Amino acid sequence: MSERKAALVIGAGDDTGGAIAKRFAREGYATCITRRSIDKLQPLVQEIEQAGGEVHPYACDARSEEETIDLFAHVEREVAPLEVVIFNIGANVFFPITETTARVYRKVWEMASFAGFLAGREAAKAMIPHGHGTIIFTGATASLRGGAGFSAFSGAKFALRALAQSMARELGPKGIHVAHSIIDGAIDTQWIAENFPARYALKEEDGILNPDHIAEAYWYLHNQPRDAWTHELDLRPWMEKF
Repeated sequence: MSERKAALVIGAGDDTGGAIAKRFAREGYATCITRRSIDKLQPLVQEIEQAGGEVHPYACDARSEEETIDLFAHVEREVAPLEVVIFNIGANVFFPITETTARVYRKVWEMASFAGFLAGREAAKAMIPHGHGTIIFTGATASLRGGAGFSAFSGAKFALRALAQSMARELGPKGIHVAHSIIDGAIDTQWIAENFPARYALKEEDGILNPDHIAEAYWYLHNQPRDAWTHELDLRPWMEKF
């Protein structure tokens, strides 16, 4: 790249978010990564640095307006102009409707929806003056249909999808590509391995999503020419029902 550019991954977890961060770092982006605890980012920081990439870790509660504003301002001021922002916070929880408390519903909405609004708004503020950029929101099966026991999660994911659609229509004419991904299937994670061993066993048949392949799709989205932008991209294993 002829000039330094920053990629910000909000929710750079051990699997999908980390894979996305590594993919952009490999292409020379000044990759900024966040989690609520900066200590949990250290293994990813070491991996990116050992591969020769540039990485900047931040502790940030994405639900906090003040922390999110400060994060974006710091990256733009101290690191490089923001070229890519990826919102990758999950908040997948299971509660029967009669056991879903107001606190649970509100917290899930804050993590998966409200935090996405804050990140999207600040990304737009940063990118509009540049006249270009990419914003990607990570969705899920619950973005399309609510499953039994997932009222809080699906409500938040539906809202995030609507946010992405609204932003795409508003920001596309300003040169900013807004995309929403549907991750429709189990992902190769330790959590799936421990909680759904039968599903995890499908890994041998390419029956669960590889985080590196998800990251490759995000890189593809970012590099699309603006005459053929994809707004919504669904990713699922070949054997997944839909």
